[in-house]
Amino acid sequence: MAKTDPRRAGRDRRHARIRKHLRGTAERPRLAVFRSNVHIYAQIIDDRKGVTLASASSIEAGFKPAGEGKKGAATAVGTLIATRAKDAGVEQVVFDRGGNRYAGRVAALADAAREAGLDF
Repeated sequence: MAKTDPRRAGRDRRHARIRKHLRGTAERPRLAVFRSNVHIYAQIIDDRKGVTLASASSIEAGFKPAGEGKKGAATAVGTLIATRAKDAGVEQVVFDRGGNRYAGRVAALADAAREAGLDF
């Protein structure tokens, strides 16, 4: 049997603990953030219907980072997800940091989404 990475196991535990209390509705969907070593992804999800309303990631074709490095990419994804959310008619969201600390790239994405007009 393969051993699991304790950092991944801890993140999974934190994410499960957070998701017990967070639910996205049609009025206030969930902004879920996934952060890999290289890229960052964001989705706006209505959990009651099980539907993704909007998504954005740093792996998309034609993606332009807002600055240098991974934080610049996270900032650009935050702005992009906010504009796509507004196009889908979403103004307010619940922020799901995905078990990651609210720092660095996750915070940069959230701040950019707030500046672009999302309320959370």
